[in-house]
Amino acid sequence: MTAGMQAPEGPFQFLQAGMFTIDSPVWNEPAFWGAVILAGAVVTYVWRLLGVLLAARIDPDGIVLRWVRAVATALVAALVARMVLFPSGLLAEAPLAARIGGLLAGMLFWRFAGRRLALSIAVAAGVFLLLEYLFA
Repeated sequence: MTAGMQAPEGPFQFLQAGMFTIDSPVWNEPAFWGAVILAGAVVTYVWRLLGVLLAARIDPDGIVLRWVRAVATALVAALVARMVLFPSGLLAEAPLAARIGGLLAGMLFWRFAGRRLALSIAVAAGVFLLLEYLFA
């Protein structure tokens, strides 16, 4: 604090200059943690409450939810394509043919074997591992 200024008293005494340093007393203030928990609960439960109130009014086959499903599917497809074409970490060491082969095998199995997601993922992983072994 500068000369002539007095630090706040009471539960808000942590509101002063340098309050977020590692040795600051703010981390031991119950008021601080109470405010953090309250703010987190409010921002979470407001949206949940709105979802509960609006869920009965939303048509599951309506244009809005079809758009939401399309955007969600596009995001997942983009992330999978990014992982296959521009991998990072250990996946980058695998041959491109193994990554694409595993992806195609999983997609084809999902399409022609009754849309079973867990089995499709297992087939994709198995084909990927086989192709990686063969190409490495």
